Amino acid sequence: MLEIERKFLVRSEAFIQQATSNQIIAQGYLNSHPERTVRIRIAGERGIITVKGKGNTSGTTRFEWETEIALSDAIPLLKLCEAGVIHKKRYNIPAGRHCYEVDVFEGENRGLIIAEIELTEENEFFEKPEWLGTEVTGDERYYNAYLSQKPFKDWA
Repeated sequence: MLEIERKFLVRSEAFIQQATSNQIIAQGYLNSHPERTVRIRIAGERGIITVKGKGNTSGTTRFEWETEIALSDAIPLLKLCEAGVIHKKRYNIPAGRHCYEVDVFEGENRGLIIAEIELTEENEFFEKPEWLGTEVTGDERYYNAYLSQKPFKDWA
């Protein structure tokens, strides 16, 4: 139940041509405490609940538990979430043995594009496409829970 993930800013929309799929996502937080978050997500026609723990010192690894729930349960749970529901379109882009998930944020976070890649080891090799920008792994400003409270549009 450990998630090992690295995050990057995206420097161009060239990834869109490489995407094999995409979906609209709405997600909110029942709890956005830094030690643990409880997230409700509606991804396409699926409902998902996720609990995440605090990351390690590099921000690469943290506890994650996730399970699918009925969409009919996810819709009212999303309405119970803290203010600041995140809206984004997620693209899936294969890269060697891995797959990048690139989130194009909407609403109050419009203009922000973040790529994430899940790994099996912290120092595992992975391909870095030309559209990949600065690494922001461990920078809490780029966590969705942070963005729900302090949206990108309000950054100086």
